[in-house]
Amino acid sequence: MNDPAEKTDVLLVGGGVASVRCARTLRRHGFDGSILILGAEPFAPYNRPPLSKELLRDDLDDELVLAEPMRWYERRRIGLRTDARVERLDPFAGVAALSDGSTIGFGRCLLATGSEPIRLAVPGAEHALELRTLADAHRLRDRARAASAGASVVVVGGGFIGVEVASGLAALGLRPLIVERAGALWAGSLGTELATWGRDHLAAAGVETRFDATVTRVEANAAWVDDERIEAAFTVVGIGVRPRVELGREAGLAEDDGITTDATQRTSHPSVWAAGDVARSAGLRVEHWHSARESGERAAMSMLELPVPPPPAPWFFSEVGGTALDVLGVAPEWDEERWIREGAVLAHLTAGRVARLVSIGSALDPAVARDLVAANVPTGAVEAAMAR
Repeated sequence: MNDPAEKTDVLLVGGGVASVRCARTLRRHGFDGSILILGAEPFAPYNRPPLSKELLRDDLDDELVLAEPMRWYERRRIGLRTDARVERLDPFAGVAALSDGSTIGFGRCLLATGSEPIRLAVPGAEHALELRTLADAHRLRDRARAASAGASVVVVGGGFIGVEVASGLAALGLRPLIVERAGALWAGSLGTELATWGRDHLAAAGVETRFDATVTRVEANAAWVDDERIEAAFTVVGIGVRPRVELGREAGLAEDDGITTDATQRTSHPSVWAAGDVARSAGLRVEHWHSARESGERAAMSMLELPVPPPPAPWFFSEVGGTALDVLGVAPEWDEERWIREGAVLAHLTAGRVARLVSIGSALDPAVARDLVAANVPTGAVEAAMAR
């Protein structure tokens, strides 16, 4: 690359929460150098969780989902460019090349390119809506409000996004059908007890579920589930995401289901950090808002060579039929599922100790639950915390 005409001390590639929190933390700890955020979307950085919840259900104004108000960037002297896509990154030269032909030099760089939806690979998939960006949310909201009351909608995927979208559409008076290839909600990753609770709670909210089923074709006003054609006002797809690693891969950064980093978010190149959905930190990649926020903050601390706190237990939050769901901790395997309080707090246990906690309807403070999971406590400690 040619010598860049523009330079910045810290370049944050990705217009999401991880970049904003990194910038915020740098300024909070006294960093006085130049900071520039480059976002590929035409919008300022925004929070994604409301897209499948409040923005869909309650018709929120876009400004209410922004990560920070626009005046915040000016007050803190943080540069922000939207519609700015980085095509190539050279960490050895400290240069980023943009799609418009310009180049930007940097001293330190955060890679926070996030993730992208996995596409539905069936005939007619172009008719299906997705929900990943603010523009996607606008399209989905418009279609939902244009549909007749009581109209059927097919939602492909029974994971977090599918359940949240179906819940929001039911609240708008539509009749969603979730089609899930696995035998349970969340593909069984949260256990049979929670999957059963979720199925029943969705049914009470007006959401039908169909498991061990596959959408084989999509039409403008219908979806085929196996060999059955189901009339639908529209079809929505939420079957997972994959990290956007291409920029980091081409830059020579180590990757393994994400750009690999140490616990301080530093990648295999000393001048590049990664955070959010694209980062696999200390062997774990977490696709959720809290992880993006906290990993961006840790990256900033590392850039400043300050002590970096260890990552807390992962925290996922969701909604099921209008009821809040908080999942604290990661438990790929467990020995036992046990309700600490029936229908309110569920524990996944390994060797009699808590590997993960699920709080329904805000029954347990997530901050307390995170500490309990991190301490790997017995169930008695959870019961004691709930009694306080």
